[in-house]
Amino acid sequence: MKQVTLQNLEPLDFRTQEAYKTLRGNIGFCGADIKTIAITSTAPNEGKTNVALHLAISMAEAGYRVCFIDADLRKSVIVGKYRVGQVKVGLTNFLSGQERWEECVCETEYENLQCVFAGPVPPNPSELVGGALFYDKVNALKEEYDYVIIDTPPLGSVIDGAIIAAVCDGGVIVVESDRLSYRHVRKTKEQMERSGCRVLGAVLNKVDVRKDSYYGKYYGNYYGNYYGKEEK
Repeated sequence: MKQVTLQNLEPLDFRTQEAYKTLRGNIGFCGADIKTIAITSTAPNEGKTNVALHLAISMAEAGYRVCFIDADLRKSVIVGKYRVGQVKVGLTNFLSGQERWEECVCETEYENLQCVFAGPVPPNPSELVGGALFYDKVNALKEEYDYVIIDTPPLGSVIDGAIIAAVCDGGVIVVESDRLSYRHVRKTKEQMERSGCRVLGAVLNKVDVRKDSYYGKYYGNYYGNYYGKEEK
């Protein structure tokens, strides 16, 4: 199995680390039957890939065995963004029958975390993720991992995200703060529900706590008061 290093990962501050722990915990409370999770958004560049990857890392650090799958086959940026080295094969190679699954899985520097990257851009992404091979593999992975985190294309852009969500036990919608209207996000939620995927919740991303008085006061006062006191 290939070994890769996830580079260019920005160090998380205390607030962000706590937010991912909260997200991880909330998913755990959704039930033991929630093992395959689609992470999507309404529009590109809302930060869904970053959220999906850090959630997978957080789960692995908690001792869960996790598989992260980059299923954004049309416009994957993860290999370039995180500079994972010479990854030449990925999900598209497996789904097209060119490679065995074992050749596409990569070990990471995080114990318990394995990744499958998107691979070369195919001419038929919807057909690949909508095929029986993808469905069977996602379900089979439940027996091998505690959680399977799948990064999907934005639901507001292409149908692929809904097709992938239909295979998963649950889905999470990443919403960039102060960017999209409630109406657009509601359409994404409704589309995920029509696919038969249970919507577990939403992640409000890219919140400027220095600008937002509610989040700034809440996190600043709560964590500052709680952790700032010295034990006597």
